[in-house]
Order: sequence, then C-alpha cells, then structure tokens
Amino acid sequence: MKLARDTWLVFQRQLLLMARTPVWIAVGVIQPLFYLLLFAPLLKPVFAPMGATTYAETYQIYVPGLLAVLVIFGGLFTGFSLLGELRAGIIERSRVTPVSRLALLLGRALREVVALLVQAVIITLLALPFGLQVRPLDLLLAYLLLALLALMTSAISYGIALLVPSDSALAPVVNTIAQPIALLSGVLLPLALAPHWLQAAAHWNPFYWAVEGMRALFSGHLGDNAVWQSLLIVAAMTVAAVFWSARLFSSRVR
Repeated sequence: MKLARDTWLVFQRQLLLMARTPVWIAVGVIQPLFYLLLFAPLLKPVFAPMGATTYAETYQIYVPGLLAVLVIFGGLFTGFSLLGELRAGIIERSRVTPVSRLALLLGRALREVVALLVQAVIITLLALPFGLQVRPLDLLLAYLLLALLALMTSAISYGIALLVPSDSALAPVVNTIAQPIALLSGVLLPLALAPHWLQAAAHWNPFYWAVEGMRALFSGHLGDNAVWQSLLIVAAMTVAAVFWSARLFSSRVR
C-alpha cells in the first residue's frame, strides 16, 4: 500500500508539472501528424497486396504502426528529463524523504505513459475523418498495449540515463537502440512481404509483436492470436524493464 500511495503522490506532482507546460503534448503530435497527413495517403498501392483496397483499410494498417513509433521514440527519449532533474538536484532532495525509490521511478514513468497516451488519442481522432474505423473495445485494448510499451520504453530510458549520465552520450545511444527496434517492428510498412531473414529477425523484437497485435485490433480481429501473444510478451518485457531500471535507480540514487 505504501508503494501505491507514494507512486500516486509522485505521479500527481509530475502531472502538475506537465500541465504547466502543455506545449510538449502538441510538440509530440506534430511529427506523427505530418506522417498521417502527408505520407499515409501514398500507401494505398503499397498495402493493396495485403488486402487494403480502400483508404480506410490503409489507415487501419498504418495508424497502429504510427502510434507504436510515437511511443518507441517518445518513451526512449524520456531519460533526458531524468538527467535534468538529477542535475537540478531534484532527485537529491527527494531521497531524504520517506518516499520509496521505486515510487520515484514509477511516478515519473506513469507521467510519460499519460503524455504518450494523450498524443495517441489525438492522432487516432485525427485519423477518423480519413476513414479509420475501430471498435471501442478493440481500441481500449490497443491503448493498453501502448501504455505497456510506454512504461517499458520509459523505464529502459531511465536506466540508460543512469548508466550514461550525459546528454551528449545519451542521444546517440538512444538513437542506436530506437532505430533498429522501430524498423524491425514494421511500424511504417508491415513486414509481411519482407525477406524471410528480416521476418525471422523481427520475431525476436517484442515491439514487432505489439504492432502486430494492435493491427489485428484495429482491423477488428479481437480473437487473433497476435493480440494475446502481444499482450503477454509486452507485459513480461515491461515487468523486466521496470525491475531492471528500479534496481539501477535504487543503487545510484542513495
């Protein structure tokens, strides 16, 4: 109960800080919006071999990948905020309080989850006029997957920030991790028509399963095995990422 209470207190404070600078929500939406408006309409002939004969079906394939890439890059770059708090002495002041070290991490990570989900909802709403159709239950499950992905990537980013406590070093490290993960997830183009070796490599990527699960949900295939496989894989990876990051946080923030 203490962990839940402490996490809630840290989360509330982080939400208050985020509410004071809502411009970051808008900034996070701008680039995905460009892809939604300027890139997605070009994909209809590309997705035709996969059965997407209309723009609505094209967006059902493309939007889940766009949301995933938003979370991958948005979550993996959250470590910069932790570095800023470390330099400002905020974490140093927090450690003298009785608040759990794990709560200090989880409260911040959940703030990032909320911010990324808000951006995902905005992107989804903007895609509706283009013909995107998704059932409410399927959409909620897709957002659950996104929330787990956001928590996982935020925890990983915090861990990397503690290992590489420098802005100049953190950026290339995160880019080196994020780019192959995103490409092997099929976020922009599905990997169904990719070479077999590329598909085999993608199967080792948990983000690939998350994207496949979300595409099944956006297509209305709730009973598809990809949905439940993705939930199990992503949930397990999220627990592992939070545990790893929490151990680093506890050992380095004393």
